[in-house]
Amino acid sequence: MTDTPAPVSAGPIVVGTDGSPHARHAVLFALHEAQLRGTGLRAVCAYDYTSARYTGYGWMAVPEDDGGLYEQLHDVARQAVTDTVHELWRQLGGPHVEVEVIAASGRPAQVLLDASKDASLLVVGTRGSGAWGRLTLGSTSTEVVHHAHVPVVVVPADSRLASP
Repeated sequence: MTDTPAPVSAGPIVVGTDGSPHARHAVLFALHEAQLRGTGLRAVCAYDYTSARYTGYGWMAVPEDDGGLYEQLHDVARQAVTDTVHELWRQLGGPHVEVEVIAASGRPAQVLLDASKDASLLVVGTRGSGAWGRLTLGSTSTEVVHHAHVPVVVVPADSRLASP
């Protein structure tokens, strides 16, 4: 055994985002942490869209096409994440952070776990829905915490902890 400290992982910080206010807090936290660590940021948006989706109006079927609808959904999600990250970086100020944006179809927790295989940290928000939300994590947060192979930060809906 030696007294030499373990090497610090230089992997990116991965943050999950879906455009919600709690996800914006997580992105802001992750951007600030990336600045402090001098590492990159990987902003990940997972979406789960199938041709038949239940809505408040009942089952809605989307006719199968040549894949253009799914490609459009991917492009819209990717652009929304890019815009959010750039807006929050301008709000935060400070050093530039290299940002990779990933929009992928799939269950959010699994997409985040896959995207964080080479990460140094995984950051997610929690929905914080009232008193019950303060006592429990959302299903994505819970799954990520239980299955991640890197440290995880769950940023609560209380923005005091998300602001640098």
